[in-house]
Amino acid sequence: MEYRHILFDVSEEIATVTLNRPEARNALTPEMREDVTHALGEIKKRAGKDIKAMILTGAGRAFCAGGDVKAMGTRSNRAPDQRNMMRAFHNTLFDLTNIEVPVIALVDGAAAGAGANIALTADFVMATPRGFFMQAFARIGLIPDWGGFYILPRLIGMQKARELIFTARRVYAEEAKQIGLIYDVVGQDTAMEEARAFARKLSKAPTAAIGVAKNILNQSYNQDIRTLSEMEAMGQSICRDTDFHKEAVRRFAAKEPPLYDWEAMQKDGDD
Repeated sequence: MEYRHILFDVSEEIATVTLNRPEARNALTPEMREDVTHALGEIKKRAGKDIKAMILTGAGRAFCAGGDVKAMGTRSNRAPDQRNMMRAFHNTLFDLTNIEVPVIALVDGAAAGAGANIALTADFVMATPRGFFMQAFARIGLIPDWGGFYILPRLIGMQKARELIFTARRVYAEEAKQIGLIYDVVGQDTAMEEARAFARKLSKAPTAAIGVAKNILNQSYNQDIRTLSEMEAMGQSICRDTDFHKEAVRRFAAKEPPLYDWEAMQKDGDD
């Protein structure tokens, strides 16, 4: 497929999706959402084969400035039309949240409005020192969308979520890390290299086990212990039947190096 508003690349078992409207700070359009949805479908088909991790980022000096405010004045504001558009956005959000490979969002510059919430759906969010997050909706008389009401309280608690939503202020990378909004701050000039190094390590993880664990974690706040235990039993039975598990057990019995050893990879650098 020829993408209109994103770039899509796969190398070293890492899929990179780059929001690509730098002239508009990567503001969202329906066409961009369609591009992202198609790319996620491609990743889903290839997950565990030649794609084992994903990086989501933005071209130029912004991650995503949120909705295209200029275009808002030209679109229908009829409630049924707006509802249908938001439902389409939510379908893409669900795909991104539940894609069964580790997802890293790399934020350089603005992640504002919907752009902030898209970044925060990732499993790990990294930001440069000039990266910032802003629940900008109140500035134009709107409420958070793209999952903000779900994501924010779970990451930073209800009171802090209220503050960021009500004030619509900027939260730069260092503060974002301190309050638990993001995973880490990366170097301004080495951001992509650091994100890719992290993704390479995650790509060595058992994709099936990561996918099952991610699926259950995403539902863990909404289920009781009995339901989660049943999901655990089902997920574990799937993982025990994978080639990765069988080879890992064989190596353990033979006292050979494990297939997946995070500490060893940390000592060795990238690999």
